[in-house]
Amino acid sequence: QVQLVESGGGSVQPGGSLRLSCVASGSIFRITNMAWFRQAPGKQREWVATVTTTGNTDYVDSVKGRFTISRDNSKNTLYLQMNRLKPEDTANYYCNTPSSILRWGRGTQVTVSS
Repeated sequence: QVQLVESGGGSVQPGGSLRLSCVASGSIFRITNMAWFRQAPGKQREWVATVTTTGNTDYVDSVKGRFTISRDNSKNTLYLQMNRLKPEDTANYYCNTPSSILRWGRGTQVTVSS
């Protein structure tokens, strides 16, 4: 069974940056599109960004121009570079396929506060 392990979260001030990573076990990573999601306290989990197997990307409007999703297939690793962070970006961040077919990992907490 594929395991997803997210890391890289932390506490930053508004305007700061973080780089999240997600390592996926198994060989499925290289043949599937991947995505980042987030869930803020008291809210439903929402999709943030997708990267296809060919490197095409898409983002939710609220992060366009600030976040960059990328992947390294040689390392089975998904990344999310987050710049110009805002308090409303505070959430637990998860990776999965865009249709969420894999078992969810624990996520990594991002807190943006002054």
